[in-house]
Amino acid sequence: MKIIADSGSTKTKFALVEGGAVEYVHTDGINPYYQGVEDIVSTLKVQLLPKIAEPENVNYIEFYGAGCGPADKIAIVRDALQSVFLYAAIIVSSDLLGAAKALCGVEAGIACILGTGSNSCYYDGEKIVQNVSPLGYILGDEGSGAVLGKLLVADILKKQAPKTVRDKFFAKYSYTSADIIDRVYRKPFPNRFLASFAPFLSENIDVTYCHSLVYDSLKSFIERNLRQYPAGLPVHFTGSVAYYFRTILEEAMTALGLKLGKIVREPIELLV
Repeated sequence: MKIIADSGSTKTKFALVEGGAVEYVHTDGINPYYQGVEDIVSTLKVQLLPKIAEPENVNYIEFYGAGCGPADKIAIVRDALQSVFLYAAIIVSSDLLGAAKALCGVEAGIACILGTGSNSCYYDGEKIVQNVSPLGYILGDEGSGAVLGKLLVADILKKQAPKTVRDKFFAKYSYTSADIIDRVYRKPFPNRFLASFAPFLSENIDVTYCHSLVYDSLKSFIERNLRQYPAGLPVHFTGSVAYYFRTILEEAMTALGLKLGKIVREPIELLV
């Protein structure tokens, strides 16, 4: 059996490939910036292994994951996988390379991820040749679910969002201001927590405030990242934010004169 995985900070999708059959399994996200070997092993054993009848028959794994750029972070994920799948040859690469392979194939293009986090690269058809560092949701990650949630929550708590939006927010979520601050500053995975508010923006996208917040953040992603790559290439996107806000993404791309390519919710099927 072969396993191909596409992992973000919020969820991981595993494709279990055997013969001509493919089965998909979802687990929590895996990101070595937030998790050590033991944490990842726990996720694998609890959420993935019960779906595999004979783990010892897994002989090859390709894992594309968020945070899997630096060698030390790749080693964390590889060590975790190897401790669970003892007999498998394992390749760990960045989720960005997985997205580029899926979106561009063997053609040159710009590949982008807009999910819990955001990232982008210039891909020459074989490898990533240029990458503007995303810098994470505090310093960068423009257009990501975490940043959209951060902007929304900040405006809600500082009463910068319209009262109607604030009322809808507190009617939908039971969090107090203290709860939110605790989750962001003291609990693990604040990026996941903040990204969980992105669906609220989607549900209320007809409200001018919500539309403008999403549009401005996507525009910022384009201006601060995509403008640095060679002009004239198609720009492809994957990720939940790109998929669910694709109409606004198209507006921003058109306004800034960039050539929009594919918008795919998840790259895993194309990788398979």
